[in-house]
Amino acid sequence: MITTSTIFDILSAQFGAAFKAIGADAALGAVRLSDRPDLAQFQCNGALAAAKQLGQNPRAIAEQVIAALTEDNKANFRQLEIAGPGFINLSLTDEALAQAAAPLSQDTRLGCPTYADNTPVMVDYGGYNVAKELHIGHIRATLIGWSLVQIMRFAGHKVTGDVHLGDWGTQMGMLIEAVKAEQPDLPYFDPDFTGPYPAESPITLADLNRLYPAASILHKENDSKNPHADLNRQATAELQAGRPGYVALWQHFVNLSIPEIKADLEPYGVEFDLWHGESTVADVMPPMIAKLKDQGTAIADDGAWIIPIQTENGKDLAPVMLVKRDGGVTYHTSDMGTIVNRVENMGITDMLYVVDGRQSFHFKQVFAACYKGDIVPPEAKLEHIAFGTINGPDGKPFKTRSGETVKLKDVTKLVTDAAAKRLAEQGKAQDLTSKAQAKIAQQVGMAAIKFADLSNTRTTDYVLDLDAFSSFEGKTGPYLLYSVIRLRSILAKAAEQQLNSGEIKLTNTADRALALQLLLLPKAFEQTYMKREPHHLCTFLFELAQAFSRFYNDCHIMDATDPATQAGWLRLCELTLKELELGLTLLGIDIPERM
Repeated sequence: MITTSTIFDILSAQFGAAFKAIGADAALGAVRLSDRPDLAQFQCNGALAAAKQLGQNPRAIAEQVIAALTEDNKANFRQLEIAGPGFINLSLTDEALAQAAAPLSQDTRLGCPTYADNTPVMVDYGGYNVAKELHIGHIRATLIGWSLVQIMRFAGHKVTGDVHLGDWGTQMGMLIEAVKAEQPDLPYFDPDFTGPYPAESPITLADLNRLYPAASILHKENDSKNPHADLNRQATAELQAGRPGYVALWQHFVNLSIPEIKADLEPYGVEFDLWHGESTVADVMPPMIAKLKDQGTAIADDGAWIIPIQTENGKDLAPVMLVKRDGGVTYHTSDMGTIVNRVENMGITDMLYVVDGRQSFHFKQVFAACYKGDIVPPEAKLEHIAFGTINGPDGKPFKTRSGETVKLKDVTKLVTDAAAKRLAEQGKAQDLTSKAQAKIAQQVGMAAIKFADLSNTRTTDYVLDLDAFSSFEGKTGPYLLYSVIRLRSILAKAAEQQLNSGEIKLTNTADRALALQLLLLPKAFEQTYMKREPHHLCTFLFELAQAFSRFYNDCHIMDATDPATQAGWLRLCELTLKELELGLTLLGIDIPERM
């Protein structure tokens, strides 16, 4: 009898023992979901490899494997067949399938194991820049990172999420010079001013949003003698060196930016444990740099300090620029300082960096420099969780027709308005207050945009269709929400009629398929956790919702005449609801009470 929801492990162990019994490698007994569900539930392909090991015909090997299964194991299968050159097709009996699903009802984790014993891990995501409005390009880091925070916690880790603001680089020097150009008489620019500096900011949020794009254009002018770029770099170096007026003005930039960032993120329900930035480790970097110089990890190079890097196979990489000729630090330096701070002051050695794949080489350099300089212990796990870009039809990062970047708040409004319109067209929640309707529309809209992004393979680019973000049919977040709401309604009606769930009894193709799908959650979670790829969980949830829809259409639960069958169907509904709710929570998707 199968008594665990980790169905693949159990079946693989049974077939592994059979392979071992005939003199083959037990690992060849691996059982997987069938590529042809119309033919069987599972398949084992090890006979082909075993035939090479043993020098026999693969079909003959498959026959020996089946014969080597114990009688108790064989009793669990209604189908054990050899197909093609030696594939073994297998399907469980209804009783075995029901018994495998039964323990899920008593397991708060629904069969999903834990993978860590409160091991600390840092998830570094967001990466927003101070003084720069959030735009559509920030969606992936935000949503993938927030989902991984939930997934890592559920896996058993003690997770800390850090936004890691860009607040100490050249863009700060650009803004300082931009403000200076408009208001040169401010005390921040007087080197003889001893303070105190004004508590009220000399610029507004609107000023920041205006100044940053203009300053960026001037900084990027294709002129080898660009005076703006030189001034910006000098201002950045003086800020990083602690010039009091520049630090005071910089603090205004930060104080204006963070509330706006939080407001843009509020509809998404995304939170951070830490609002650290590059500036957080300003005091950490000087002693780190001194140590790297003293131990010879960093070497002088034409007025700068660099760290030569080699790959494991001895191939030279471009060196890490630790200190520039003007004395300023780089993104490499601040990222390394951040790692020092996390290791030495927070006791965290495992870190996930959820950052655009175009930064892969940067992180390869940083991680290599950290290991080389003994900044992290050898067993530390530094992972770059790279993701693809959201592109337009031209294959380039998405922009409006006028060439501008789409603001995140505009995307939020688009999907929320689309959700409100669809709910109104379908007459959903029209008996609620306008405030309650607006909240539901926002939840549905956020489900649409989150699932649309997370269901794509993390490492690949995808072309954005804004209409797809607000679509509610097919493989979408709203479709999953509708499934949850329908299940809640069924169970509420059953409770009103004092109907109780009971032992699962499978009677037809639809309830059998749903029971099988329910057993696949642990495998989907394992793939999601091990690969740090939420799309595996997205695919599972969509297929579960589809299996439930077919079950709902074929099995008329409330009209069932056999009480035992009805009780078993209600148990399947309960388990389906729990798995959908858990999965959506792990994706960071909020579920409305009704729709």
